[in-house]
Amino acid sequence: MSKKKFLHRILLSKKRKNIYPLLDHGLSRKDLNEGIKVLKSGRITMGQKTQNFENKFKNFLGSKYALMVNSGSSANLLATFASCNPMRKKKFKRGDEAIIQSLCWPTSLWPLVQCGLKIKFVDVNPKTLNVNADNLIKSISRKTKVILIINVLGLSTEIKKIRDFCNKKNIILIEDNCESLGTKYGRKFLGTFGDFGTFSFFYSHQITSGEGGMIVCKDKKDYEILKSLRSHGWSREKKTAIKYPYLDPRYIFVNSGFNLRPTDIQASIGLSQFKKLKKFMKIRISNRNKIIKSLKMHKNWSDQFSFLEVPKKISPSYMVFPIFLNKKFRKKKTQFINYIESRGLETRPIISGSFVKQPSSKLFKLNPRKTKFPGADIVQELGFVIGLHTKNISSSKLKFLSETLLSIDSL
Repeated sequence: MSKKKFLHRILLSKKRKNIYPLLDHGLSRKDLNEGIKVLKSGRITMGQKTQNFENKFKNFLGSKYALMVNSGSSANLLATFASCNPMRKKKFKRGDEAIIQSLCWPTSLWPLVQCGLKIKFVDVNPKTLNVNADNLIKSISRKTKVILIINVLGLSTEIKKIRDFCNKKNIILIEDNCESLGTKYGRKFLGTFGDFGTFSFFYSHQITSGEGGMIVCKDKKDYEILKSLRSHGWSREKKTAIKYPYLDPRYIFVNSGFNLRPTDIQASIGLSQFKKLKKFMKIRISNRNKIIKSLKMHKNWSDQFSFLEVPKKISPSYMVFPIFLNKKFRKKKTQFINYIESRGLETRPIISGSFVKQPSSKLFKLNPRKTKFPGADIVQELGFVIGLHTKNISSSKLKFLSETLLSIDSL
């Protein structure tokens, strides 16, 4: 197809709305009504609804403690700052080394930088998007005090092996599970292996409260630190008031802190969605299988794309659907993405691609030795995602997806 003809097609379809968006009507009327009830009550700040959601969440995961925050990014921020807090016995200090994968979201990485840690990136396996556990363990040095594992898009590495090694070496493990709520490794939910586990309820995730997140932990002291950091370093405990009789018991600040509190509006919507998590998981798995089958059964199928491999012991909970171009189409990727977007098929990159290539990474000199990460490069150069909806996909949508995606041969 000539460049002129290609641009003409783009212009003709510029006003076309998304036929297949990343998430289609993710919030039901019932979900929204739960939020409206709170709004009408006039008590919209963090309260009983938030506590109810936290309790349901921790019970479902089998975690001792859960704390809701205003976003998954805030959950990562709290987990990192709690890990170096003076109130914690096992903590890191500025200048220590933190390991994170090169395929990451900014707010998984930046709290580590903001806490003064020296970053060491490790590569990912492009067939699973996750780190190889043995490779990660080999990269650990005496300076390594923190490992932040990202369970990418419903999958994970051998997280138990990494957890056991961290316990042996007294390394703090933060598990960013913002993209994998509901996924299990063996019989245990992801997000419950590390010292802290973080979750996100952003719009396109497994469940949504519009914005919102959760952090879980096993230790009561960690929970108390998180709770204080979430709200200005505040303490309203009776025992604290007794200890400081010369202060107003309503305003005692025992720690540093932020304001990362959610609202009860978010909590009520999130709780309504959470009740449907298992149903959403089944539908997304079914839709993924149908899309793959529809592509492979199409008369024009000739291995134009490949799909993720599910690692052993993983029972996935999908968020979106990653797709990889055949490497022969590498140079066509930008043109292809622009074209299918113009047709009404919404896409996203796979997270941020290789983060060491982002300008902010260069600004902060996070990869001074200019280490190469070929796995993350493949993900960036060949990968993209489309949506996995929470309603059963129709035959007309399947036809649209197959024909739109397989148009790559004609570009």
